[in-house]
Amino acid sequence: MLLHIPEVFSKDEVARLRAILDAGPWADGNATSGHQSARAKDNTQLPQDSEAAREVGAIVEQALAANAMFVSAALPHTVFPPLFNRYEGGQAFAAHVDNAIRVHPSGLRIRSDLSATLFLSEPGDYDGGELVIEDLYGPQSVKLPAGDMVLYPSRSLHRVTPVTRGARVSSFFWIQSLVKDDAARETLFQLDVATQRVAVGGGPSDQAVLELTGVYHNLLRRWTEV
Repeated sequence: MLLHIPEVFSKDEVARLRAILDAGPWADGNATSGHQSARAKDNTQLPQDSEAAREVGAIVEQALAANAMFVSAALPHTVFPPLFNRYEGGQAFAAHVDNAIRVHPSGLRIRSDLSATLFLSEPGDYDGGELVIEDLYGPQSVKLPAGDMVLYPSRSLHRVTPVTRGARVSSFFWIQSLVKDDAARETLFQLDVATQRVAVGGGPSDQAVLELTGVYHNLLRRWTEV
């Protein structure tokens, strides 16, 4: 499932995050690349242990924990500490698949079930830079407003097209979900969304909401890995 999550941050919040990030110590993005990615990747990145990366990363994690759509769709077990990259001057990231296991310098180790890109540049501020994700319906081109995020299965082949004007700044990270199977996770998300819609009606729908909620949690109990 490819999901657009709008307004993780407001425009004012993005501006404050960018002020911290733009002053950071940007370095070669291949510091966190696997063997395959190192041959395909051309960008800059904030070092994981930099003060700017830690400060903004903590803010991103707090926003994710408070975002109902993200929590419902990802069912996060562990979120890898957010990373930050920048593309400019023709830089790009050729087609690749994210590593199945991500290891943080702190020793944190996760299985990458889901990948996320949080856009921190406005689409009009740069040319190119589309995140192109291959799914069952063909390539999906994603270029979102600053503050919006896209969530997609880490098994997906994806790439970033060359940035030919301006700079594309974003946060990217991976999630180990409580529910490993993509199809099961998508079913749970759809059921949760449908239940919330029924709940809005209130009154005679209260029993239906109770029953749907029971089905949701029984499926979650069956499919969860902790």
